[in-house]
Amino acid sequence: MAINVHHDTEQGCLTLHLGERFDFSIHRAFHDACLGEVSPARSYVLDLEQVTGMDSSALGMLMLLREHAGGDRAEIRIVNAGADLRNTLRIAGFDKLFTVH
Repeated sequence: MAINVHHDTEQGCLTLHLGERFDFSIHRAFHDACLGEVSPARSYVLDLEQVTGMDSSALGMLMLLREHAGGDRAEIRIVNAGADLRNTLRIAGFDKLFTVH
């Protein structure tokens, strides 16, 4: 499983459950799942529970999602990230751009 998508149209929330890899190999699937929409969702949740590592392209995909979702007005939550992933996001300063749990 690369990405499992759930779109709650009532709440306007798009949830992405990512598989083990968050890297360039899922770029197309990530784009199609959340950036390919005509209009952005009101909020996004990225569930990283199964992710064991990410590369710089994952950080780029997060920035593209943030821009698509409205920049500073974007409501994007990153949930279930392991300690190593949270540390990577913190070092990159992404804890200031996204809500990370």
